[in-house]
Amino acid sequence: MNAPLKTDPADAAKGFVVDESWVHTLKNLWPYIWPANRNDLKLRVGGAMGLLLIAKLVTIAVPYSFKWATDSLTGTVDVPLLPAVLAGPIILTLIYGILRTLMQVFTQGRDALFAAVAMNAVRRLAMEVFVHMHELSLRFHLERKTGGLTRVLERGRNAIETLVRMTMLTGVPTVVEFVLIVGVFLFSFDWRYVLAVSLMIAAYLWFTTVATNWRIGLRRSMNESDSDANTKAIDSLLNYETVKYFGAEERESARYEKAMARYERSSVASYTSLAVLNTGQGIIFAAGLTAVMILCVNGIRNGTNTVGDFVLINAMMIQLYQPLNFMGMLYREVKQALIDIETMFSILQQNPEIKDKPGAPALNVSSGVVRFDDVQFAYDPQREILKGVSFEVPAGQTFAIVGPSGAGKSTISRLLFRFYEPQQGRILIDNQDISRVTQTSLRAALGMVPQDTVLFNDTIGYNIQYGRWDATWDEVREAARLAQIDRFIEMIPDGYDAQVGERGLKLSGGEKQRVAIARTILKGPPILVLDEATSALDSFTEREIQDALVRVSQGRTTLVIAHRLSTVVNADQILVLDKGIISERGTHDELLERGGVYAGMWNRQREVDAANEALARAAAAEGKAVHVAIEV
Repeated sequence: MNAPLKTDPADAAKGFVVDESWVHTLKNLWPYIWPANRNDLKLRVGGAMGLLLIAKLVTIAVPYSFKWATDSLTGTVDVPLLPAVLAGPIILTLIYGILRTLMQVFTQGRDALFAAVAMNAVRRLAMEVFVHMHELSLRFHLERKTGGLTRVLERGRNAIETLVRMTMLTGVPTVVEFVLIVGVFLFSFDWRYVLAVSLMIAAYLWFTTVATNWRIGLRRSMNESDSDANTKAIDSLLNYETVKYFGAEERESARYEKAMARYERSSVASYTSLAVLNTGQGIIFAAGLTAVMILCVNGIRNGTNTVGDFVLINAMMIQLYQPLNFMGMLYREVKQALIDIETMFSILQQNPEIKDKPGAPALNVSSGVVRFDDVQFAYDPQREILKGVSFEVPAGQTFAIVGPSGAGKSTISRLLFRFYEPQQGRILIDNQDISRVTQTSLRAALGMVPQDTVLFNDTIGYNIQYGRWDATWDEVREAARLAQIDRFIEMIPDGYDAQVGERGLKLSGGEKQRVAIARTILKGPPILVLDEATSALDSFTEREIQDALVRVSQGRTTLVIAHRLSTVVNADQILVLDKGIISERGTHDELLERGGVYAGMWNRQREVDAANEALARAAAAEGKAVHVAIEV
């Protein structure tokens, strides 16, 4: 039973290294079942084991009470430990009912006592995986689909519960019951019964093992198709508007239908194989049951057994079927749980790409000087993004980074937040290398307003307060006022308690951006990074937000990554990033006088703005409600 599972080639291709041994998995789970710092849970485990033994002794006594009642009816009763006056059919039947009741009471008491242990293990391990997912690098998350990861967490969580409960509440009790039943057959009958039952158990477990190993591949395929269908559904629904823009409902339905068809085929094969497994188990058990009952019939004919013995054997075998079936289910469910849990454990084995150095100090921001020193970086060794970028942003000043798409502007912000490490060079804040300080203290000192704002599916107030969780509501409202979104919030139903929807889809692009700005204002970091912070706003709103950002930026070191050059004309210095190097630097006026890359970008943007204005005037003159926007 402890044979390791095959490593999925798809997982191997992703860099997962999985030790799928049952023994190894249980060893990993043991600290969660027997937590070192929870004596109350240890007492629960001990109590559950005690109730288990009592329940199994009572379980073995039930068929004997049935035998005694039967023999009492035939006049051949011989009940040890009971006086003859109490050996009547009614009393023995009452004893039978009481024993069955006690069996249920002790069994359910054991389960109830152990429930807290099992669910504590589920909670702790699920939390560790969830926290670890947040510790893994941005690269890890960009290379994997979020829908697939959530399914991994969900199935892994369920698998942990299955593994813990099935092992402790089914596996151990079943082994105990096997030993007791074999002992009963040897004590009350003879070795032939023990041999017949042992052969039946061995054949049953062998067939279960072979059939379950066959089903593992089918189960894996079903899980993969389930994840694929779920991921496609989430991806399509998150891009609802894009689907509508391109009239792609039929295409999306076809993609989902294809994934669901694969899931259907895999599920049918899985359930068919389950039917084969159950049928084979039933045949093997029926053969064993028939063999021992034939032996007892011969014993009755020979006068060595009574009718009560015949009833006892039948009851004992039927009673044996339950733990035997549980053992088959135990092996099947544990094997299937291992399929679900293997990726969860493999995620725990993934090492974060970015780690704090042992004993790393917290970042101490005194003035907020940011310096890039000969920074070279590439996501892929074959395509270098930054080629020796060097600049320094003095404390309290605003530097803008502009350039064509793909020049590496957003990469600079990712490196500053230490989502990635440069292959060469250093990034310093107040002469402290950010690779040598803790990531928590680094990110606490930085504020970000990203280009693509994604909000939590909660209230507007929650999303703003996310910037600083201990902020008062007066501070939240002030941040909203500075971000020019307070009037909008006051106008909508529920105000700050209004739900923003999945990824903030109930809000417009400009409203989401202003919530993100308010969130960063509330955080109040000494260093600001604005990554295309006004890209989703119209010209009028952009000017309002720019005024707010200017006020917020005062006294703070600010790095502005911009596509619209009109938003950075007042920057203390503008860096022009082109093909991974800083090709120009200076103020807006200095760069225009130079007549280089920046001047060319500026002139093209002015031409576009002029064309937009001309089209708007023409449309207004013709009385048409036309809005045309041309982007560079």
